[in-house]
Amino acid sequence: MNNFNRFKGKVAFIQGGSRGIGAAIVERLALEGASVAFTFVSSHEKAKALAENLTSQGSKVIAIKADSTKPEDIRNAISETIEQLGQIDIVVNNSGTLIWDSIENLTMDDWDKTINTNVRSVFVAIHEAAKHMNNNGRIINISSTNAQRIPFAGGSIYGMSKSALTGLAKGLSRDLGPRGITVNNILPGPVDTDLNPDNGDTSEPVKAIGALGRYGQVEEIASLVAFVASSEAGYITGADLMIDGGFSS
Repeated sequence: MNNFNRFKGKVAFIQGGSRGIGAAIVERLALEGASVAFTFVSSHEKAKALAENLTSQGSKVIAIKADSTKPEDIRNAISETIEQLGQIDIVVNNSGTLIWDSIENLTMDDWDKTINTNVRSVFVAIHEAAKHMNNNGRIINISSTNAQRIPFAGGSIYGMSKSALTGLAKGLSRDLGPRGITVNNILPGPVDTDLNPDNGDTSEPVKAIGALGRYGQVEEIASLVAFVASSEAGYITGADLMIDGGFSS
């Protein structure tokens, strides 16, 4: 059950929030009382509709166009968040790209895009936001179960980019711990989204790997994010939190 006042007075910045898991996180935090700024790149209509829908329900939500592969866009988005909403208490990094191919076919462009989107954008957002965050804030990175397990060929650079967030979170938890700011990664397994539907061409073998035999729902990921962002999770930091239906078991 949602606690509609849990995040009252808090401001959340969501990098990558116009669709899928990101949109579910935006909605969950906003409906629990947070003011929310989220970024998007190309899904302008979806971003606009999400912000307008939540605003019509009494939430304060703004959509900011920002390319996660461009550090200056990320910095400007954080500045705009502070300018419009006054502060930042919660940061959720959800931008990501999935390039899955064998080592023989991967290119340096694939490498650069993967690193810039999945790793550098996370560092840039945290580096900039931490300058302005209140004490006892929350930083949450959406990683992947593939940080720990890659059951199919072709996942080398994607898995590497997600496992990099493990080291980043552990190191940052030490840097920011004295301020009461926690840094954690959430590692979803297969999740039903428009880009990865649970009835897609490869869904059945993927489901067969998981202990529960199904894809997760975006609302389930958002629920865990809301808990980790709350005061109830104040003693959790530097952690990889798996939510994968037994995909990695």
